[in-house]
Amino acid sequence: MARAAGRGAMTMAVSGARAALPRLAAALVLPLVLASLPLLHLAPNRLVTGAPISAAVLGPWLWPLLALAATGPALVASARGRVGAGLGLLACAGGLALLLVGLGTGASELLAGQPPAARARLAAGAWLVGLGLGAGMVFGMRASRLPAPGWLAAVAILALTAGLGAAGRLDALSLTVEFHARRDGLARAILDHLALSGGALILAGLVTGALGVWRRGRGAVDLLVGGVQVVPAVALLGGLVAAASAVLALLPGLRAAGLSALGAGPALIGIAAYLLLPLWRGLQGALRAPDPAALDAARALGLTPRQTLTALRLPLGAGLLIGGLRVAAVQALGLATLAQLVGAGGLGRLVFDGMAQFAPDLILLGALPVIALSLAAESALAALEAAARRRWPA
Repeated sequence: MARAAGRGAMTMAVSGARAALPRLAAALVLPLVLASLPLLHLAPNRLVTGAPISAAVLGPWLWPLLALAATGPALVASARGRVGAGLGLLACAGGLALLLVGLGTGASELLAGQPPAARARLAAGAWLVGLGLGAGMVFGMRASRLPAPGWLAAVAILALTAGLGAAGRLDALSLTVEFHARRDGLARAILDHLALSGGALILAGLVTGALGVWRRGRGAVDLLVGGVQVVPAVALLGGLVAAASAVLALLPGLRAAGLSALGAGPALIGIAAYLLLPLWRGLQGALRAPDPAALDAARALGLTPRQTLTALRLPLGAGLLIGGLRVAAVQALGLATLAQLVGAGGLGRLVFDGMAQFAPDLILLGALPVIALSLAAESALAALEAAARRRWPA
């Protein structure tokens, strides 16, 4: 019995060691990234990458940050209760705050005595450590059983960044310099981007609803909406501009009325064309959601096709319908970036300006809001889809 007990204890020890390995790895990833990858690039101007700067730029913030970067993810990964998860969450939040303060302070010291055109740009190490600590906050909030952990973490990170930015602690970073230079244009670009993507989504929804009434032509509609997807977006936008130019040449009165071959019109039509497929498939899935027995019961009760649609098909297929809308919304936000190719504005203007000027931070200034808007739309519609599936299980 003693030998069996010894073997059991050894097995438990080995199992515990194996279980601890992922936690140990999680605790070492961010410190290794801090030690091996540059956190900043010091460049003579905004157009070049510059020389890599190691974690030594953090100065007195380095060792506390290393400790928090090691303990925060490890506590979150190994937490078995709300207390441990909460401590891990606080450690990750503190590490992120130290990282931002250290980067801002280090960039300011690097730029001291440099020419006015010099820039301190975030490097790969800063992005990876920041993403790791942000993910640790999300998982810590989830393990603490807080409601909507992703949204809470996003709000906390935005509030932390905005607070440090308002205090001037991040002013030396190149991305902040680009933000201050384009602040007014950025706000207008975000509004234009939302208008383009929302308008295209509404247009595609109206077309999808109209096509759904045409029952005998479903095969042709499937072929049409699927065929659009194989056309490159640039080619489709160029074709729409050419077609609009031809129409305006034939009907000059339209041009006198203010219509143009460039701008929001071709962009809305082009984006909406790509949104037809997810919306169409979501609608068809919703219409097929009820089982034949439920449809037979509806007919036996004397329900008309319209009543069957509103009382049975659409409620039972609400999850599928919202799922299609979810895909289309994220796709619209991404495709709206290309609207600048036809002069429609939006955040694509910043992205393409940055590409034309070889300015990475200007590209990021346009791309990061697109990513944030896409994640927000995805999260909100995913929650709505889950609620619909719980409310009306198919």
